[in-house]
Amino acid sequence: MQFQMRRFLGLLAVAALVASTALGARAFAVEGRFERTLNVTGPVDLDVSTGSGDITVRTGNATTVHVVGIIKSERNLFSDTADIEKRIRAIEANPPVVQHGNIIKIGQIEDRELTRNISISYQLVVPAETRLRSETGSGDQAIQGLARQVEASSGSGDIALSNTGDTVRTSTGSGDISIEGTKGHVHASTGSGDIKASGIGGGFHASSGSGDIELEQTASGDVDVDSASGTVNLRGVHGSLRVQTASGNVTVDGQGQGTWKLNSASGNIRIGLPSQQGFDLRAHTVSGSINTKRQLTVQGSISDHELNGKYGKGEFLLEVSTVSGDVAID
Repeated sequence: MQFQMRRFLGLLAVAALVASTALGARAFAVEGRFERTLNVTGPVDLDVSTGSGDITVRTGNATTVHVVGIIKSERNLFSDTADIEKRIRAIEANPPVVQHGNIIKIGQIEDRELTRNISISYQLVVPAETRLRSETGSGDQAIQGLARQVEASSGSGDIALSNTGDTVRTSTGSGDISIEGTKGHVHASTGSGDIKASGIGGGFHASSGSGDIELEQTASGDVDVDSASGTVNLRGVHGSLRVQTASGNVTVDGQGQGTWKLNSASGNIRIGLPSQQGFDLRAHTVSGSINTKRQLTVQGSISDHELNGKYGKGEFLLEVSTVSGDVAID
């Protein structure tokens, strides 16, 4: 009898848990939405920010900025549903969209209580001639097609940019950064995420605390890379180069110009250059090896851990150093 009673109580507890979970799921979110179409007469200066919501920006009509705001609020059985509903309807009625001519600001809400436990995601269609500043707390960003400067930052969200025509400055604390196709200079930094950039038609400056950095460069521009513990893979470099990494491997290929300076504390370094390009070499490693198949004119003494020499006409300076990794020049 006692066993049956315990079994009954156990089943009752499970049923209550399932019911509360289902009820919690049904009570998960309250949503709202607003739309605005703003008329503009020339290049747009756009500033958009949000907390945990996402931001997407793409190009459209040259004379309008179209704004869609998606409002969401998570709630549980202990939430004040009426209060949540009231605050969402207040945002719908008076959305955070301010326009002064071609200067537009979206997402600035002074009343913190109004947005408590509420997120707003923005879907924007803008003219190509738009200068953008965007910021999220933990939301992701996707930006494409802008011809003017882009500044995008996030606390922990991912940032993806494509087909931009001017300088890009982007940073995130723990998210990844992806850049595909830009004609301008790129500045990218992340605390613990990866940086992947392809089709870069200008200079490239990147830093990461513990993520990997990848670059495909398609036009001339200086390259500057810092990575604490990630790997670095750079292709098609056409400019001066500086690479600093603490524990990651480094692979570089391209057309050397100016000075290439590569340093790694415990990673290997591999460099690929055109077969006919000359260079002056200064290579050093503490406990690794230095290898090349090129016929160098050696300067000074020959050592397993240090090699100074010249290949061809010495068109640029190549400085390579590593503490415990190997150096290979192809």
